[in-house]
Amino acid sequence: MSIEVVPEWMINLDDEDVSFIKKFILASGSLKEIANQYGVTYPTVRLRLDRLIQKIQIGEDTANEPYIALIKRLAVNEKVDFNTAKILINEYKKLKGAPQ
Repeated sequence: MSIEVVPEWMINLDDEDVSFIKKFILASGSLKEIANQYGVTYPTVRLRLDRLIQKIQIGEDTANEPYIALIKRLAVNEKVDFNTAKILINEYKKLKGAPQ
């Protein structure tokens, strides 16, 4: 069975992210097992999972605020630092007249 429609939350995930999700599921959610598979420490895997969660959450926000979602995605992917992202988002909200 093939998937004909990719869920909205998966659109912005890299191939590595999808591979990580697959390994995570096959390991029954054991971060310790995933750490062993990747040859890294538990905190490293936890950080990777946290960033993946952020990417998924940002993906869900894209429809409502595509600009804000873009800035958040850049920050999660370490293309801009979090302080810069926060400034850009706050200034955007000021321009739109939205509460911060």
